[in-house]
Amino acid sequence: MARLTAEGAFLHPDCEITEATFGAYTEVGRGTRVAQSVFGDYSYCDRYCDIANAEVGRFANIASFVRIGATDHPLDRASLHHFMYRSASYWDDAEDDADWFARRKARRARIGHDTWIGHAAQIKPEATVGHGAVVASGAVVTKDVAPYTIVAGLPARPVRARQPAGIAERLIALAWWDWDHDRLRAALPDFRALGAEAFLEKYGG
Repeated sequence: MARLTAEGAFLHPDCEITEATFGAYTEVGRGTRVAQSVFGDYSYCDRYCDIANAEVGRFANIASFVRIGATDHPLDRASLHHFMYRSASYWDDAEDDADWFARRKARRARIGHDTWIGHAAQIKPEATVGHGAVVASGAVVTKDVAPYTIVAGLPARPVRARQPAGIAERLIALAWWDWDHDRLRAALPDFRALGAEAFLEKYGG
């Protein structure tokens, strides 16, 4: 029997899930925290990831120890410390700063379809990783990553294209990530055997 199902996420032990939704055939690795986020169908993350305020597309491949939507501290105030907004933890007569948390929650990170986020990479709030893009291990993404582009470094910068521009455009137009489960299964031998251009020729992209 297949381990993953259309019913939602397969959660490994010690996960912490808060206000998150998961599509079909998704998986969350051991010790991962997911908060205020959405996982599209077939996406997964490996062990000990920290994902907050994120919209993850379909077929995203997220390696271990990745952090997406890492929260910031206030740089313009007298202090950086979270006593200012997690105030109820320090004083019985103080409330947490609801406006601060609302602003954090609104700053979404977006991960496109068929992406690969390498081990220990970080995606900062409000950055978008385009469809088909690859973020190298240890990279810190502070700006948008174009579709089908490989980025690396701190801060992350383009290294090369994953696919030539014409092929990338055709893959996006084909949008195979929207195929249903049975069609994906029928095409599985071709996903395994064909290069991108040959796959596009066969499937009309």
